[in-house]
This record gives sequence, C-alpha cells and structure tokens, in this order.
Amino acid sequence: MRKIVATLILLLNSIFLFADSTEKGMDEKINDWFSPVSKIWSDFVFTSIDFTDTVSMPVVIILLLLAGLTFTIIFKLVNLIQFPTSIKIVRGKYDKLDHVIAEPVYGDVTPGGDAIETVRIEGHDGEVSHFQALTAALSGTVGLGNIAGVAIAISIGGPGATFWMIIAGLLGMSSKFVECTLGVKYRDIGADGTVYGGPMYYLKKGLSEVGKGKLGKVLAAIFAVMCIGGSFGGGNMFQANQAAQQFNNMIGSDSASAGVVFGIVLALIVGLVIIGGIKRIGKIAEKIVPFMVGIYFVAAVIIIVMNIQHLGYAFSQIWSGAFEAEGITGGMLGVLIVGFQRAAFSNEAGVGSAAIAHSAVKTKYAASEGLVALLEPFIDTVVVCTMTALVIIITNSDGSIMTYGVKSPDGVLATSQAFASVIPWFPYILTIAVVLFAFSTMLSWSYYGLQSWLYLFGRSKSSDYSYKILFCLFIVIGSAASLGAVTDFSDAMIFAMSVPNIIGLIFLFPKVREELERYLNAIRKSKTT
Repeated sequence: MRKIVATLILLLNSIFLFADSTEKGMDEKINDWFSPVSKIWSDFVFTSIDFTDTVSMPVVIILLLLAGLTFTIIFKLVNLIQFPTSIKIVRGKYDKLDHVIAEPVYGDVTPGGDAIETVRIEGHDGEVSHFQALTAALSGTVGLGNIAGVAIAISIGGPGATFWMIIAGLLGMSSKFVECTLGVKYRDIGADGTVYGGPMYYLKKGLSEVGKGKLGKVLAAIFAVMCIGGSFGGGNMFQANQAAQQFNNMIGSDSASAGVVFGIVLALIVGLVIIGGIKRIGKIAEKIVPFMVGIYFVAAVIIIVMNIQHLGYAFSQIWSGAFEAEGITGGMLGVLIVGFQRAAFSNEAGVGSAAIAHSAVKTKYAASEGLVALLEPFIDTVVVCTMTALVIIITNSDGSIMTYGVKSPDGVLATSQAFASVIPWFPYILTIAVVLFAFSTMLSWSYYGLQSWLYLFGRSKSSDYSYKILFCLFIVIGSAASLGAVTDFSDAMIFAMSVPNIIGLIFLFPKVREELERYLNAIRKSKTT
C-alpha cells in the first residue's frame, strides 16, 4: 500500500513539473495530437440519420431508444408495473429470499441455493447490498449531465425537450432491467469471493449458451476495450476537468497550476477509495449519492416553492413545447431528438456500464437486481433532470438565463445562474455538488474500467494496481487541461459500448424472462408461507 501511494505521488509530481515547465500548455499538446483521431472516431460512432435538412439523430441513440421501447413491450411494462416491487427490494422487504434453497427445477440443487453460475464457490453470493449496488451505479450516471446537460438541451430544444427526456428515461428503465439481470446471472465469483461481472461476461458466457460462442467472445472484447477508453475519458478526465473549472471559478483563479494541484488532491482521495474495491466504493457511494442528490433536490424544491405561482406556467411550457416548438430548429421533431439524446447521455441505459456495478450485489435471484436497476433512469432522468429543467424554465421566464433555440455555451454556468437568481449563494453549493458528482462518477467508472481491464489482462494484483495508478494519473491530466477533443473521443467510446451490449441483450432477453418469472414466483410463495 505504501509503495503504491509513493509511486502515485511521484508520478503526480512529475506531471505537475511537466505542466509547469513546458512552453506549450498540456491542453494544447493533447488536443493537437488527439483532435484528428477524435474527429474520425466520434464521427464514425455518432453517424447520423438526416430526418430533414436541419434535423438529424445519431444511429446509436436510435438503437438505444428502440431497445428501450422493445424491452418495455416484451416485458409488459415492467418499468411501471414492477416499480413498487423495486422499491420494496431496496427497502429490504425480500432479503430473506436470498437465503432460501432454490428449487431443483431450475437446475440448482446445491446446498447454498445460489444462482447456478456461482455454484462452484458456495457461500459467496455477492459483495454489496441492493442499496449499495444501486447507489454505486447511480454515482456513475447522476452527475454533470444532470446539471450542465439539461441546461444545454433546454437552450437548444426549449422547455419541450424536458417531456421527451422523461419519455426516454421511462423507456431506459426497461433496458437497465434487462442488462443488470444478465449482469448478475452470468457473473464470475473468485475463490476469495470477489465478483467479476458485466457485459463482458454475459456476452461471452450467455451467447455461448445459445450457440453464438465466437460472436460472444468478439463482442465481449470490443466492449471491454471501449469501456476502458470511456473510463479514462468521460468517466474520469471530463469529470475532473469540469470540477476543477467550477472550483477555480469559485476561488477566482484560471491558473493551470491551480488545476494541477486540485487534480493531485482529487487523485489522492479517489486513489484511497478505489484501492479498496467495490466494497469500499459501495460504502462511500451509499453515503455520497443520497447526500449530493438530496442537496440538489432540496435547493430545487426551495426555488420551485418560492416561485410556486410559476409552476403551472413551467409545466404548460414543457407540454406545449413538446408538440408546438415555435422558434426551435426542426420544430417538434427537433425537440424530440434533443430530449431523447440528452436522456441517453444522462442515464446510459443500454450502454451496459451499470451492469458491472450491479453484478456485485448480494443476491441469489438475478432478476431482483434487475428490478432494482430500473430505478436508476427514473431517479437520474425523470426526477433529477426534471427538477433541473423546472428551475431553469421558472427562472428564465424573462429570458435572462438563455434564449430558447440558441445553444448555451456553458451548461453549468446557465444552471448556476438559474439557481443563483433565487438563492444568491447557491454557486458555492453548486461547486460542492459538482465536485461530489464528479468524484462519485469517477469512483464508479474506475470500477467499470478496472473490471474490463482485468477481463482483458488477467486478474492479477499487478493488473489491478497498474489500472488504478493510470486512472489516478488521468485525473490530474483532466484537471489541468482543456480536453475538448479527448472528451469527444471518450463519449464516442462510451456509446460504442452500447452496440455489442444491445446485440447481446437481443439474443439473451429470453433468459431474463426466465429469471423474472423465477423471482416473482419466489415472492408469491413467500407470501403464502
């Protein structure tokens, strides 16, 4: 442990000296080298379909939305009908089901009664609770997209974009249910009880079960590579960069050195947490996520209550703007596309990332965690994004925050202005929220990237620590640089993950149906005994 921390400090100090001594800034060097590569890759991943001369939508976003709609239909509105069950699971009402003997009809007659995929290690059925798994995954999605992304979406598409964000969020709940159920069903559990799971494993093992073994191995490898790239970029550097900018704005500094110092401190804190693995991440996340969402939610409620007379106006703007988008490029179609895109970027439903965190849950019923996971898009998009949108629409009634139809260049600043117009000192609270959002997102994505790294390079201590040290180094780079090209590239990495993931979901959804019926049967039987 001491050697790891010492190595990390030495490497971070080298970066500090490099950034302070070079004639050309680190951000310029990175962007100069990375811009051509980034443009080619992001253009490829975000290839769009043109609906009109002015309105287009990336194919990958269409794929995510169609997957959500398909699974909502196939599983008979599981996102709505099983919502109460999801709440009960998180509250622990059905925890006793994880300690009963599974029925032989499902092929599991082993003493532990655990999922058939984990029978080789009896007594090990996960590392974190349902609530910890939920908050760990939420910490990877609830973040700057809910603050900056919503403001940008509304500036482009007007208030009506909020309506389509909500619709997309509801559809995304079904995708999360499917992928996270598979994450638990096909996870691996090491001899020491450590869980290894995610799309890499259900693509490889699940597709092998249905006679698509070679395809599964290829898709799993592609997913792992993309996930590692996304963890270093959008899950790390972008988060660190935005947090550093907000912090520097608060203290009134634009020095590159200040960014490096901020990054070093943040990297050390993140390093101390992620060295402890998913158990420590889960324990931290279960405290940070409710706290940071609570702060943000309370501030939004205060503003809404103080402007309660405008609440009806805000909802009418959202409804009418969704279908009668005057002054917005592309009209209703343009607003719909903006809303759908923002929801997809916000909750990552169908991307597969959350299945990695949820796979570590303590349960013997895969579908139980799938039902917990469907709460994510609801909290992230339907609740948090909608609260942000209501605050912006209410405070922008005089057009002082933004002009609808004109893209806001800085989403965080727009949201900060909206809150500060009612609570003058809120930018300080927002700074804390932004740093916490960034911190929690980095924790989750460090775990996502690590799982993919270990899948590709082996489950050794050297692989484990090499990834974690690299991850912390990228925090400092992100804090000190203006990383437009890099973050574009990493966004493309994250959404490229959805392609192999959704292919796997299409082949494997019948397995999810079996798991859901198995779990609901167990619930029904528990009520009669």
